[in-house]
Amino acid sequence: MLSSETDRFAHMVRICDVRGLARVLSMVENGHILAPSIMHSLYNPERSSLTVGITGPPGAGKSTLTNRLITFWRRHDNKVGVIAVDPSSPFSGGALLGDRVRMQDHASDPGVFIRSMGSRGHLGGLSGATRDALEVLAAASYDPVLVETVGVGQAEVEIASLADITLLVLVPGLGDEVQAMKAGIMEIGDIIVLNKADRPGIEQLAMSVNASLELLPDQSERPPVVKCSAQTGEGIEDLTETITSYISSLTERKQIARRRTSLILDSIIREKGRYLARKMVTDRYGSVEKAIESILEGETTPYGIGEMLSEFIDNKRECENEH
Repeated sequence: MLSSETDRFAHMVRICDVRGLARVLSMVENGHILAPSIMHSLYNPERSSLTVGITGPPGAGKSTLTNRLITFWRRHDNKVGVIAVDPSSPFSGGALLGDRVRMQDHASDPGVFIRSMGSRGHLGGLSGATRDALEVLAAASYDPVLVETVGVGQAEVEIASLADITLLVLVPGLGDEVQAMKAGIMEIGDIIVLNKADRPGIEQLAMSVNASLELLPDQSERPPVVKCSAQTGEGIEDLTETITSYISSLTERKQIARRRTSLILDSIIREKGRYLARKMVTDRYGSVEKAIESILEGETTPYGIGEMLSEFIDNKRECENEH
C-alpha cells in the first residue's frame, strides 16, 4: 500500500500535476511518513535543472529581483519554480509574508510555480524542508528552480550548500554593508548583485565590495559584480547575461551532481545523527530535560553524555564486526 501510494505521488510530480505537486510539497514540509520514500523515488543526481539561490540582507529587494528573473527565463520558454522562504507565523507556523502577493505578475502563468514556505525558526534563512522542495520541483521539470531566502543576515550562508548558483544581493544605504562583509558572507556569492543602482551610495558600495573581494584567499575565484535596479529594470540585461555566462561555464555536470549529492547526504547525516543522539539520551535518561537535570545535579556533564554516545556507537560497530 505504501509503495503504491509513493509511486502515485511521485508520478504526479513527474507529470507536473499542479495539485499533486502542491500536496507533495506539503508532505515534505510537514514531515509526512511517505516523504522520505517519495524523495527516494524522485531523486536524480544528474538532473539537468539548476537551482539558483537569491540571498542578502533584509530590504535588499530580493523579491523584486526574483520577479525580474522569472520574466527573463519565461521569455526563453523555461518553466520556472520558486521557493520563497518567509518568516513563520508564531501561531500557525505558516509563511507570514506570502511571496505570491509580491509576485502577482506571474501568479496566473502556468509555466511558473511559486511556493511560500515558512522558515519555522530554522536558522540559515531557509526552511528545513527547502532542500527537498528544490528536488521535488526539479523532478517536475522546472528549470531553473529559484530559492529566495528570508533575509536574516549572517546566517544566510546556508543557501550556498543548497543552490548550484548563489546570487548575493546587496544595496546601498542599509548601514550593514561592513557587517555583512566582515561576516564572510561575501564568500557565498557566485555572482554579487548591487541592487538599487539608482540610489545614492551605489559607487561607495561597489568600492567596498571590491575591496572586500581583495581579501579573499588567493585560490578563491573572484565573483563578478553587477549593478542593477530591479525596480526600474536598469542593468537587468547585464545581470541575466552574467548569469547565462556563468551557467554555460558549468559544463561539468558530473561535478555538479557530485557536489549536490555530497551536500544533500551530509545534510541528511547531520539530521539523522541528531535524531539518533537525542533518542539515545532519551533512552538512557528518560528525556533530554531529565538529562539536563542530571547534569545540573552533578551526576554527569554534557561531555560525559558525549562520551556515552561515542562508546555506544563504538560498541555497536564491534558487535556488527563480530557477526
